[in-house]
Amino acid sequence: MLKIFKITAIVEGISALLLFFFAMPMKYIFNDPYYVKHIGMAHGVLFTLYIVLATILYFKEKWDFKKYFIICIASIPPFGTFYIERKYLKNV
Repeated sequence: MLKIFKITAIVEGISALLLFFFAMPMKYIFNDPYYVKHIGMAHGVLFTLYIVLATILYFKEKWDFKKYFIICIASIPPFGTFYIERKYLKNV
């Protein structure tokens, strides 16, 4: 389960970067919302999966609430999931 979460964290981080640094500039600079629609949907699904998996692991791995909270909050800023993957999941 931890390995699936680690992969999800990396892919979710990549989708966030694609959304913020590719799709949104395409929408607002070149007036092309196609990429925001599709990358945004993928990112939303991955974000939800990340939070669900973190919640499952919170109970399964008996994480303390502080660790769980940090892991969940780190999914919001760009590069946050990469930090979590390196700090909390590197030994998986």
